[in-house]
Amino acid sequence: MSVKFGYFLSSEEFSPRELVRQARLAEEAGFEALWISDHYHPWTEEQGESGFVWATIGALSQAVDLPITTAVTCPLVRIHPAIIAQAAATSQVLAEGRFRLGVGTGEALNEHVTGARWPGASERLEMLEEAVLIIKRLFTGEQVTHRGTHYRVETARLYTIPDTPPPIYMSAFGPKSLKLATRIADGYINISPEAGVIEKYREAGGKGPALGGTKVCWAPDEQTGAETIRRIWPNELIPGEAGQILPNPRQFQQLSQLVTVDEVRKQRACGPDPQRHFEVLKQYVDAGYDEVYVNQIGPDQDAFFDFYAKEVLPELRRHAESRQ
Repeated sequence: MSVKFGYFLSSEEFSPRELVRQARLAEEAGFEALWISDHYHPWTEEQGESGFVWATIGALSQAVDLPITTAVTCPLVRIHPAIIAQAAATSQVLAEGRFRLGVGTGEALNEHVTGARWPGASERLEMLEEAVLIIKRLFTGEQVTHRGTHYRVETARLYTIPDTPPPIYMSAFGPKSLKLATRIADGYINISPEAGVIEKYREAGGKGPALGGTKVCWAPDEQTGAETIRRIWPNELIPGEAGQILPNPRQFQQLSQLVTVDEVRKQRACGPDPQRHFEVLKQYVDAGYDEVYVNQIGPDQDAFFDFYAKEVLPELRRHAESRQ
């Protein structure tokens, strides 16, 4: 199976109308699929956006012919899994079979807004397993009544359902979540380019496609690119579990003061050197991902798509083909 290269739409940084424009540019540039983030809040105040992803997906389905995957939706706290099932089924109908539901255990940043308790990691995995069971049952069009440990569903039925239900891909990082992904999901999502990540998924029994992605910043020079990432997306370089437990963008902004421009330059592709961008994304190809996604940080979207169409994607495809 050849590697597909996709574009990652950032709901946290751009307005819904701009995301639709970027999707068109991505298709014209030769990208083969789309990821789109599902957030209630941006990570930092500087990012400044956070549209309702399901409305944006409806617009995307009519604007481009690319597959669309949520990366990722949390069907646990903020939105009941029965409602996520309806949203995903409708998206699949609108996209004529090109929608994939990416799910994960979420972050307090988005899920705390209803005032519900934020569960621990192990409990969220239990909730996700139950939520996916509900979603899959509703995708059949049958009437569902469910009284489980975490959710109740009362005589619910989806009347608008696609001919083929959307596949469900799960974001997983640790061994427990990886094992769950192989059991309940049709595919695997991770953002690590480390060698061995996909091998662990396959060894655990995962047979579906593996999707990975990262963020970069094309800019006229490396320093400008690094400063742009440091200003807009410093949270990408915050280690540990803070991303799961902090509830407000201002807290990420405060913690991000520890991230330096030099650190950004070392860890992210920034600037106009095609070889640097190639080397970063090549890691995902070499790690064994079936689909590799990239997001451009900052305002230079048009220049980024032109740069990737001419100087990066052709080299990535040649490299991917040479490994088959």
